[in-house]
Amino acid sequence: MIRLASGDWDATILVSQGAAIGALSWRGQDIVQPVPEGESPNRGLHSAFLMAPWTNRLAEGRISVGGQDYVMPINRPLEGHALHGFVRERAWVVEAQAPDAAILTCAVDHPPFRCTARLEVALEPDGLRLDLTLTNSGDAPTPMGIGWHPFFTRPAGLRLRFAASTVFGRDARNLAIAPRPSAGLQGGVEVLEGLDTHFAGWDGVAVMTRPGGPDLELRATGDWARNLQIYAPRGIPVLCVEPVSHAPDAVNRPHIAAHGPMHLLAPGQSLRGGTTLLLV
Repeated sequence: MIRLASGDWDATILVSQGAAIGALSWRGQDIVQPVPEGESPNRGLHSAFLMAPWTNRLAEGRISVGGQDYVMPINRPLEGHALHGFVRERAWVVEAQAPDAAILTCAVDHPPFRCTARLEVALEPDGLRLDLTLTNSGDAPTPMGIGWHPFFTRPAGLRLRFAASTVFGRDARNLAIAPRPSAGLQGGVEVLEGLDTHFAGWDGVAVMTRPGGPDLELRATGDWARNLQIYAPRGIPVLCVEPVSHAPDAVNRPHIAAHGPMHLLAPGQSLRGGTTLLLV
């Protein structure tokens, strides 16, 4: 575990647990729901973890690469899906560290995925900056994806707004279905509660207005700036605003991939996503 600080910001990075952000606060106020001591960032509605080499759901864990079928471990058995990739389960290596920043790396070798991830994380006086790069270290072209899954605290009265061109429905197994035109989303609990919803054609900006402050702007760049997953579980005061590089289960469903495909990376090729979380 390492700690970062800058100005009014403090963060804890759980290096041995996926490089998840175990806590993020501003002036002592939790911005990310902190991971309770001794608990996993991947088991519970807390932390801010990374997703790769895919995001969200792979139905039945299926993926086909180079004409060969593979099945990833099913870690959402009630739905029958493989969820959120492998890097959140890996120990990362600290390549460099300063009081307000760090560079971390990890590797995945789980066929068909052979890849390396590099994370730059920094606290600045006005907020948090993340940059994630995923590189195909294997010898075959492979579809891959990256994302960030923060559990933001959701105080009463919080409002979220962003623009997007497409919203998806979801079926009984929480797979994205039935894309339709959308202007995005704007509102509070009346529109957020119960969402587990994918948006495409996102413009890369989402603003959270928090009663009593601080108001926050999430701004995504690179391969994170087009698709967005929103999760707001009923009765639990957290909100996930997840920039991702592809739509859920896109590799198995062409009509969904039309709104955000997994990227077929040649050996040595990379995906890159960036996010800043700024005071506004």
